Amino acid sequence: MGIEIERKLLIKNDSWRDSVARSERITQGYLNQYDPAIEGPQSSVRVRIGGEIGQPKAWLNIKSATLGIERQEYESQIPVADAEVMLATLCKRPQIDKTRHYVTVGQHLWEIDEFHGDNQGLIVAEIELGSADESFEMPSWAGEDVSTDPRYYNSELIKHPYTAW
Repeated sequence: MGIEIERKLLIKNDSWRDSVARSERITQGYLNQYDPAIEGPQSSVRVRIGGEIGQPKAWLNIKSATLGIERQEYESQIPVADAEVMLATLCKRPQIDKTRHYVTVGQHLWEIDEFHGDNQGLIVAEIELGSADESFEMPSWAGEDVSTDPRYYNSELIKHPYTAW
């Protein structure tokens, strides 16, 4: 079983920009969404296209719909053409549009998502960990930990965009 252990933090300032190793534009849509009215296990299923300019890649991702920093996650690469059709015909609107920046701090890679469109102005940093209690160097640009705040989950941002908060 795939387990993702991830912390999500808001950004306090732009000092991280000087350390960006690379960036990629990402478009992702959801084939289903968490529904609090449904009892029992649920998941989010998303389609994502990203990658380097001129070399797009696509993935199908299934993530358990649970709060917290540990969630089940399964991801498989799929043909880009299939992902484009799914985004255009099967995924709910609006979709997530963001630029992901990669920044290394200490021994960890941070993914900083800068959102566009309906979520313009939102910038969050994510770090994947090997265990829930793993220590990591906290960068000076990292702010409030919002790992357990569902408003910041991408699957929630399509229902309640940041610009409408």
